[in-house]
Amino acid sequence: MQQAVLGSAPEPTYTPWGMLAAIDLHACEFAPLADPENIAAFVRAVIDAIGMRSHGPLSLERFGDGDLEGWSAMQFIETSSITVHADEVSGRCFVDVFSCRPFDAEVAAGVAVAHFGGRPALRVLRR
Repeated sequence: MQQAVLGSAPEPTYTPWGMLAAIDLHACEFAPLADPENIAAFVRAVIDAIGMRSHGPLSLERFGDGDLEGWSAMQFIETSSITVHADEVSGRCFVDVFSCRPFDAEVAAGVAVAHFGGRPALRVLRR
C-alpha cells in the first residue's frame, strides 16, 4: 500500500462511472409481491419512467426453499441492469437499478411503491 507524501500532488478527482439506486420496500402487501405479471409490469414501467431501454428479455423466476422462496427478476438495460427480489413471506421487496447514465432515483422508487406498496428506503451510490 502506497502512502501519500506531504507536499506531493493531490489525488485525482474521482469521476463516477455510474449510479446505483438501492430501493428497499418494507410492509408491502402479499399479492403484488407474489404476482409475476405485476413484477414484469413494474420492470417495464420503471424503464419507461427513468428513460431507459431494455436490452434482451426479462429473466423472471421463482426459486428458493421455505421462507427464502420468492420471485427474482433481472433485466439488462442498455446502460446496465435492474434487479428485483420479492419476499412475499416478510412483505419486502429489494430493487436495484444501476446505470452508467444518470437517472432520477426518486422516480424509480415511486414506481416501485406504486407497484408493490410498502415504505421505501432509498440509497443512491455513485460508483
